[in-house]
Amino acid sequence: MDSFWEFFWVVLACFAFGAYLIVLLAIFADLFRDHETRGWAKAAWVLFLFVVPFFSALIYLIVKGEGMAHRSRAASERIAERQDEYVQRVVGKSRAEQIADAERLRSAGVISDEDFQARKAKALS
Repeated sequence: MDSFWEFFWVVLACFAFGAYLIVLLAIFADLFRDHETRGWAKAAWVLFLFVVPFFSALIYLIVKGEGMAHRSRAASERIAERQDEYVQRVVGKSRAEQIADAERLRSAGVISDEDFQARKAKALS
């Protein structure tokens, strides 16, 4: 590259191509996340995205852009819920809940005072 402007246009073209690839991947992810669109319609969108790439990507974003946002948000919420459930399952009960359970067991006569103190010490450690 002999001049600054040649370098500038190459960098700009690479940036535009990278941005297009990111948009294309987002469209594909949304297309296969959309349960309302039938298989033939999905196949037609994929075909158009390869045959007329920029124009069909622009049309997809205009036609399905709002639905894209809703589906993306719903997927993020499902992931967050699953993570919260996993954390609750792994972490278990809070210290107060563990002590309250031990107190109920002691009140019911299932465990002795020594067992209650041991469980309370374990919960507080």
